[in-house]
Amino acid sequence: MATSCLAIPLMEETGEDFGLEVMALLSVLTPVLAVVLCLVIGFILLGSRETKTTSTSTGKTEGASKADFRPWVDQDLQDDTEITAKEDEDGDWADSNEDEDLLHVPYSPPRYPEETMLARSKDLYTLMNQRRSVRFISPEPFPQEVIDNVIRTAGTAPSGAHTEPWTFVVVSDPETKHQIRRIVEEEEEVNYRQRMGDKWVHDLAKLKTNWIKEYLDVAPYLVLVFKQTYGILPNGKKRTHYYNEISVSISCGLLLAALQNVGLVTVTTTPLNCGPQLRLLLKRPANEKLLILLPVGYPASDATVPDLKRKPLDDIMVHI
Repeated sequence: MATSCLAIPLMEETGEDFGLEVMALLSVLTPVLAVVLCLVIGFILLGSRETKTTSTSTGKTEGASKADFRPWVDQDLQDDTEITAKEDEDGDWADSNEDEDLLHVPYSPPRYPEETMLARSKDLYTLMNQRRSVRFISPEPFPQEVIDNVIRTAGTAPSGAHTEPWTFVVVSDPETKHQIRRIVEEEEEVNYRQRMGDKWVHDLAKLKTNWIKEYLDVAPYLVLVFKQTYGILPNGKKRTHYYNEISVSISCGLLLAALQNVGLVTVTTTPLNCGPQLRLLLKRPANEKLLILLPVGYPASDATVPDLKRKPLDDIMVHI
């Protein structure tokens, strides 16, 4: 019994000492554990960030790789008709209130009798139905004033907020035309051989077209149509160009009609992946993006065109 009684205090004393030692040990290890825990958390977060960065970079690389094989993802040819200006972040933008109120004037265009309207509508359709994309153009010259008037006509197109976001660069200098041809053919060969894919190339085969663009040297005039993604006012401020892609596309339609009206031909070409090089060659500002390149002239004496048929009215019109 005595031994037993002595053992109990001894166990209690030993337990207290052990508890104190554990507490002392924890007091020493707690800062170390905290540091280790912080390091572990830091490594986890860093690893997560690196994984995300790698994933993003890989995505960008894959995107760039795909863009190389998809020429329609060209910055110059992307449809940017939405309002993209960030007035608070990107430069000095003009306040829309700075424009003076426009004077409104009476408007009374000619009004034709119904018989005349019908005849004129048929005549214009007949004229425009003869339009074809012609790749065989004569070097025969014609007055530049004709081109001037054709472009004046294109400039009558409607535009978002009447910003007129177009620039028509007319090239007749032989050396500049040849440089344009060299740039276009170099990129077009890559397009046909690598980027466009077998299906696209096959679909174009019936049109007998390839990357060789002789008409860029031969045509008396080349008209390069640039869309202005934003305007630059005389005071240096930027002006938002609303729906610039649609506006310039409408003006190109009027340009084609005006060329057909005077008996000239062209082929609408989208110089895929050539925009930046041609913009530098022609010394155009950064706010201008190349949209369409048009060789303009008379058709060559031996010109041929594909015997294409147009869709009937019922296939293109819905009357409700």
